[in-house]
Amino acid sequence: MRITVFGAAGEVGRRIVAEAVTRGHEVTAATRDPRRAAGLPPTVAVRAGDASNPEDVATLSRGQDLVITATRPAPGREHELVEATHGLLKGLAGTGVRLLAVGGAATLVTPAGTTVLDAPGFPAELRPIASACQAQHDVYRADATVDWTYLSPPALLEPGERTGHYRLGGDELIVDAEGRSAISMEDFAVALLDEAERPRHHRTRFTVAS
Repeated sequence: MRITVFGAAGEVGRRIVAEAVTRGHEVTAATRDPRRAAGLPPTVAVRAGDASNPEDVATLSRGQDLVITATRPAPGREHELVEATHGLLKGLAGTGVRLLAVGGAATLVTPAGTTVLDAPGFPAELRPIASACQAQHDVYRADATVDWTYLSPPALLEPGERTGHYRLGGDELIVDAEGRSAISMEDFAVALLDEAERPRHHRTRFTVAS
C-alpha cells in the first residue's frame, strides 16, 4: 500500500512508519518540520505538511491508499488536536482515501462504568490532552464523509517490545487480571497496521491492549 503518515516524527508515529516499512509498504512521512524526521528509514519519503490544513492533506493523500494520523500536540496546544481532525476530514472528503486515526483512551469505559476521563483519581496534568481526545473522538463520530477508523490506546502506552500479540476491544478499556491496561508502542503499531491491511472497523472506534 501507499501510506501517508501525519505526525510521523512523534514517538508513536515513528513506530508506525517503521512497522509499515517492515511490511513492505511505500510510506510518506508528513510533518510540519521535516528536520524532525531525521532517523526514519531511508526508504521513507519525507514531506512538509500540516494535518490541520485541508490543502496539505489533499496534496499528500493524492494517489495514496491510506492516511494515518498520529499527531499529538505539545502541552498548552491541545486545541490543535481538534483542528487537525477537522483538517484531515475536510482534506480527505470525497477522495475515497481511508483514514486511520491514533486517538486517546479518554472515552473508553472502565470496569467501574465510568469513562477513563471521568474516573476518580484521573491525573489532573493529563486532563487537557484527555479532554482534547474526547473532543477529537466526537468530531470523528459526527463525520459521514470519510472512511475513518479511530484506534484508542489502553491506559498506558509506552515504548517497549514488539511481541506481535495484543487483545482487541471496542468501547471498553481492556484490563488484565491485575487491573493493568497497557501496550507497548511497538505492538500498538502492529495492531494499527493489521487493521490497515485487513480492515475490520469502519467509521467506528476500537481499542487494543496486551
